[in-house]
Amino acid sequence: MLRVEAKNAAVPVERKPEWMRTKVKMGPEFADMKKRVGGKGLHTVCEEAGCPNIFECWEDREATFLIGGSACTRRCDFCEIDTGRPAPLDEAEPLQVAESVREMQLRYATVTGVARDDLPDGGVWLYAETIRQIHQLNPGTGVEILIPDFSGKPENIAAICEAKPEVFAHNVETVPRIFRRIRPAFRYERSMDVLTQGRNHGMITKSNLILGMGETREEISEALQDLHDAGCDLLTITQYLRPTPRHLPVDRWVKPQEFMEISEEAEEIGFLGVMSGPLVRSSYRAGSLWAKAMQKKGWPVPEELAHIEPSGQTKQEAATLVAAGF
Repeated sequence: MLRVEAKNAAVPVERKPEWMRTKVKMGPEFADMKKRVGGKGLHTVCEEAGCPNIFECWEDREATFLIGGSACTRRCDFCEIDTGRPAPLDEAEPLQVAESVREMQLRYATVTGVARDDLPDGGVWLYAETIRQIHQLNPGTGVEILIPDFSGKPENIAAICEAKPEVFAHNVETVPRIFRRIRPAFRYERSMDVLTQGRNHGMITKSNLILGMGETREEISEALQDLHDAGCDLLTITQYLRPTPRHLPVDRWVKPQEFMEISEEAEEIGFLGVMSGPLVRSSYRAGSLWAKAMQKKGWPVPEELAHIEPSGQTKQEAATLVAAGF
C-alpha cells in the first residue's frame, strides 16, 4: 500500500478545468439547515467532505451520513477515508443519526459507511438498525442505504433489505480491467451480485460509476450494460477528483458533453433514472431519483413520502453545463 501511495505522490496534483467549478447559491432551506446543524453540533458527510452540492441538496432537505467510524478496513485508491483499525462499534449511533435526521427535518437521508471487516457480521446490524431507527423517528423521511459488499453473503444482504430502505445502493465505481488495482478488497462480479440480490428482494437498486480513473469509453458502455443486466435501476456517473497526492492521479477530465452522451446511453439501455455530470455525487438529488424510479415502475408512493417528487433538470447534470456553454 505504501508503494502505491509513493508512486501516486510522484505525480503532481492536476489543475481542474473550468467546468469543475460551482457557484454558491444559498436559499432559505439551506440557511435553516445550516443553523440547525451548527446549533446542535450535528455531523454530515455533506459538510465534512466539503461537497460542492451541499447548497442544492440541503435546499431540498436531503443530507448524507457516514456510520461505522472514521477508519475503514479496506483501501480504495480513490477514497479519502483512512484505512486502519476501526474504533469499537457504537451501538448508540443508529439512534443518534435518526435524531439528527429529525432535528434537520430531512425529507430524504442517505446513509453510507465504512467497511467493518473486523466485526463478525461486517457491520450489517449497524446499517440495518440505522434504517429502522430513521424510519421509526421520521416516518416522512425516505432512506437510501449505500452499503459495502458485506462479502456478498446472502444473509447479510437479506438483513439490509428486511429493514426496508427506499433505495438499496452499492457502488461498483469502475470497470473490470482496472477494478482490482483500484479496489483490491472488492470484486467486480461480487459487486454485481450484490445488486442482483437487492433486486431479487424487491428493492429499488442503485450504483455509481466514477470516470477519469483510466477506463476507456468502450469499457464504460460495457459497465453500463453489466449494471443493467445485474438489476440496477438507478445510476449516478461522476468525475474522479483526487483527494490527496497519495491517491490515484486523475487520468483525464471528462467533458460535460461526454457525460451527457453516457447519460443518454444509460437511459436507452433501460435505467429508470440517471444523474450524470462532473460534480454529480452518488447521493446527489437522491430523493428525486427514487421518486422517478417509483413513477416508472408504476409503484404507489407511500402517503407519508408523497412530498418527494421527481425534479426537472438539476444544476450539476451535464445537460445543464452543456447548455451553459461548457
